[in-house]
Amino acid sequence: MSNPKLDPLATADTQEQINDEMGALHSAYEASKAEGGPEETQPRIDFAPYRSSLLRHPTKNLWHTDPETIELYSPAFGERDVHTLESDLTIQANGEPIGERIVVSGRVLDGDGHPVRGQLLEIWQANAAGRYIHKRDQHPAPLDPNFTGVGRTITGPNGEYSFTTIKPAPYPWKNHHNAWRPAHIHFSLFGTDFTQRMITQMYFPGDPLFPLDPIYQSITDQKARDRLIATYDHSITSHEWNTGYKWDIVLTGSNRTWTEAEDNR
Repeated sequence: MSNPKLDPLATADTQEQINDEMGALHSAYEASKAEGGPEETQPRIDFAPYRSSLLRHPTKNLWHTDPETIELYSPAFGERDVHTLESDLTIQANGEPIGERIVVSGRVLDGDGHPVRGQLLEIWQANAAGRYIHKRDQHPAPLDPNFTGVGRTITGPNGEYSFTTIKPAPYPWKNHHNAWRPAHIHFSLFGTDFTQRMITQMYFPGDPLFPLDPIYQSITDQKARDRLIATYDHSITSHEWNTGYKWDIVLTGSNRTWTEAEDNR
């Protein structure tokens, strides 16, 4: 495996440089907001400290596609298609995965607080060592043969969902020298068809990497960033079995949870 310190593709930028850039952008945002400027609750798609965002974000106006030329309707998932055991990522192999067993529960809501029921909800994540089962993830952390890192469920009549999984670890990435991503779980939601897919990330409270991560910090408004952080909930915690976290996903309105969908289409 390659040594990240010797990787010729790794950028020479330091964490201090990234911190300075993020601080300047956040200060400018706060000054603009103090003068009556707009509140930014979604990430900037060309956030310079997040280096690859400069190459990945759209640079031209979006084109409307003839709806008859794309797939508008996709398979309708329901209770018969998504098994209840798919929401437990700790029982998908021949043995128990290594790491802290957790339960993440919450509700999917609209902007008025009404439940959004019957929605396909998927998650994927790194394992307890910060490693994905993916050919592009080659950093020197162990894979867990008993942990796939993927699961799915259908929201219930009150918009509720629950996943049993292993708490992921931080992992390195190549944005700059010694760059580490805070521990997180990716969430994907589908509406009535696959063209309505939305993707977001859930983080864990008190992570010391929050101030250092340009992906998390690309949302310049602190209140909007806070909505991505789950809350420890002792009522979800089980005796001698798991710790518990609560995280609601709000699809619309002023308290909307950030999603990637609008920026990446």
